[in-house]
Amino acid sequence: MLTIAVDEDMNITAPAKKFKFLPFFISILITLTIGFTASLFTRPQIAGWYSMLNKPSFNPPNWLFAPVWTSLYVMIAIAAYLVWERRDKSRVYVITVIIYVVQLALNFSWSLIFFGAHAILPALIVVLLLWVSIILNIRWFNKFSTTAAWLLVPYLLWVSFATALNLSIYLLN
Repeated sequence: MLTIAVDEDMNITAPAKKFKFLPFFISILITLTIGFTASLFTRPQIAGWYSMLNKPSFNPPNWLFAPVWTSLYVMIAIAAYLVWERRDKSRVYVITVIIYVVQLALNFSWSLIFFGAHAILPALIVVLLLWVSIILNIRWFNKFSTTAAWLLVPYLLWVSFATALNLSIYLLN
């Protein structure tokens, strides 16, 4: 059976690829594992060290972070899968993967630095680098999938908020 794909402008594009469950599952597993592992450093600090910090008035309730991050990790994973579907051996794809991996590493390292090491200023530097890497990630994912790029926009918005929160916590403490 021939499948025809149509882009946003109703132009016929290359044949649509079939959904591949295993790569999709692996993508979800990678991002959720990163999030879960980071939470091992975060959760123990919420009731202790973090509760003792002076926080700005816009600090959200602690219960909000887990569902937001879980949703974001799922969207990040879906975006990565959409790019993986269109992978090739080009230099553009290799750069895209490198940017994606750097972004994930910065995401993970922020929790280690902020919650694990209680290092607010270094964490602020990391979250700023993360913010830049997400912008780059969106730009490079867009070369493969507009949908993948848009799936990262809520992540950028949340990290923008997290950056403001991190900066405020640094200034208040």
